[in-house]
This record gives sequence, C-alpha cells and structure tokens, in this order.
Amino acid sequence: MLLSEFDYELPEELIAQQPLEQRDASRMLVLDRATQTQADSKFELLPAYIRSGDVVVVNNTRVFPARLIGQREPYGGRIEVLLAREVKAAVWEALVRPAQRLKVGARVRFGDSGLHAEVLECSAKGFRLLRFESESSGTTSLETLLFEQGQTPLPHYIRRPAGESVNDSERYQTVFASKRGAIAAPTAGLHFTPEVISVLEARGARVVEITLHVGYGTFEPVRVDNIEEHRVAPELFEIREETASVINESRSRGGRVIAVGTTTTRALESSVNERGLVDAGAGESELTITPGYRFRVTDALLTNFHLPRSSLLLLVSAFAGRDFTLAAYRHAVTARFRFYSYGDCMFVI
Repeated sequence: MLLSEFDYELPEELIAQQPLEQRDASRMLVLDRATQTQADSKFELLPAYIRSGDVVVVNNTRVFPARLIGQREPYGGRIEVLLAREVKAAVWEALVRPAQRLKVGARVRFGDSGLHAEVLECSAKGFRLLRFESESSGTTSLETLLFEQGQTPLPHYIRRPAGESVNDSERYQTVFASKRGAIAAPTAGLHFTPEVISVLEARGARVVEITLHVGYGTFEPVRVDNIEEHRVAPELFEIREETASVINESRSRGGRVIAVGTTTTRALESSVNERGLVDAGAGESELTITPGYRFRVTDALLTNFHLPRSSLLLLVSAFAGRDFTLAAYRHAVTARFRFYSYGDCMFVI
C-alpha cells in the first residue's frame, strides 16, 4: 500500500493547543469493528464499554525535559537540541536544529549554567552525538543540571512555548507516569484520572502497567512511498512478571486486553511468544505495524487522533481497517473533535 492512501484534510484550528481543564472531559469516538459503526461519546463513559475480567493496559513511561535551547560557541546562533537517547554517561544521541551548523568538534553552551556540549559524531536526519560537560564546581550533578536546563518537549504542532498558560510539565504526563525515559507522552493515557480508574476496577476490570519509553521512532516521519519499507526505530520497553501473569490469566478466562495507546500496543505485540502468551522481560521493540499485520493479543485500542501519513495512523488502520479508520477521521473533522496530543480520543472495539 502507498503512503498517499493514508491522508486526510485537517483544519488547523482543530489541532488542540492545550489540554482541557479536566483530563477525563475529552470526547471519545467509539468504533465497533464487528458492526462497522461509530458513535460519539465521552471518555468519562469508557468504563461502560469495559467488561468484568478485561485488562486495561497502560504505559507508565514519564517524559523528561528533553528539549534544550543553546548557543553555538564562540559566535552565537540559536541551537535547539532534543535529547533522544543516552548512549553512555554524559553522551547523548540528539536531534539538533539547525543541524548544518554543528559539525564534529562544534560546541554549544546552554545559558549561564556552565553546561556545554561537544559534537562527537554526525549522522543523517539531523542527529548528532553530543558529550555534555559542566564547568560547575558545586554539588549539582551533570544529570540534574541537564534536566534543570531542559524544557518539556511539546510536539511541533503545539505552537506555543512550553509552560505558557499551561503547566505542561504536569499535564503532558499521565497519572501513571513513573518511569522516566520518554521524549513524548503516551497521549492516549492523558485522559485517565484516579476516578475513572476506580470505576473500571469497580466493574471488575484490572488496570496494569507496562513501560515503553517513547522515542523519536514513534513520531519520525514516514519517508517512503511503499509503507512496507518503513521501519520504526527501536524503543526500550519492559513488561513485569505480575503484569504478564494478569494478562495471560485474563485471556485464558475470556477477558479482553484493552491497549491504551499505540505504544502500549507495540510493547504487547512485541512480547507475545509462539504459544500466544505475553512474556515478561525487557528489551527493544522494533515492531512496525502496518495494514495486514495480525494482532495476537490486543482486543481493543484506545488512541488519540494522529497525523496524516504517520506510522501511528498506519497502526490504527491496521487494527480497524484503512477505510473504516479514515471514514472515522472524516467524521471527527466534521464533528469538530480536537486532534493530536492534547485532543480527544477514539476507542476501537
């Protein structure tokens, strides 16, 4: 299939620039794959669609302040750095802009903090390998200083500075966020509140956590025409023994696995063994899900609305079907749903 087959028109004013005051006040478009029908609903009503014995799986990754603004030394010039992955102590793979200004040996300073970075390697797509160091002689660790200088890495389509009118350092985290390591939030989880979780559990469902640290691979643009040629960059994930046991026991009794988000889906589908059981453990998910993929553990999917021609839209289309998914997106546009990270959600059953 061609990437051009996964496009849709979206008015810019439907891109949510800030979250709603209440997390669980978002609208929810419900898609029923069996009947090929859709219905407008609200996220707070999600428990009504969940059965006793179901397992709701969420991602507990926590976003760290991965965006840094610096100046090139010694001549100046603004440099934006998005930390992507720590290779070893004080050495990070990072996406930098403008990349052409930073060759091997170039240095960047970050304000008056005494924090500096030197370019060790250059690679394609604007990535650089940076070694950070501090001039500070105090007790503040390099990691602490790095995170103190960093900002919440809001997506590029949110056209306001982080922290402007919204406490993004808190709202761009799920209520489950505990394992630091993501450069973007698992946005389907942003809608949950302790109250919704309590109602789910009161209905006899289990809410369990996995970890997948959202990296650049999740939102990297698809740059090929043939979608089968696209590969999502590896991302670290972990499923604990207790979580795997709850999922496997529930499935053995006829319960459904409800994946909260595309990242949770990739982690779950990456962990299924030959017997159809979810294995506990840690590793890297290299799974790229496109239409034609056979889902082995995910029975229902809660997800936000995603960018046209993105790997996330490909995954949702694989789960719900391309035509059904795009028809739902067209309806969401007509019905004025809010799109993307701080927007509304879709529940596919």
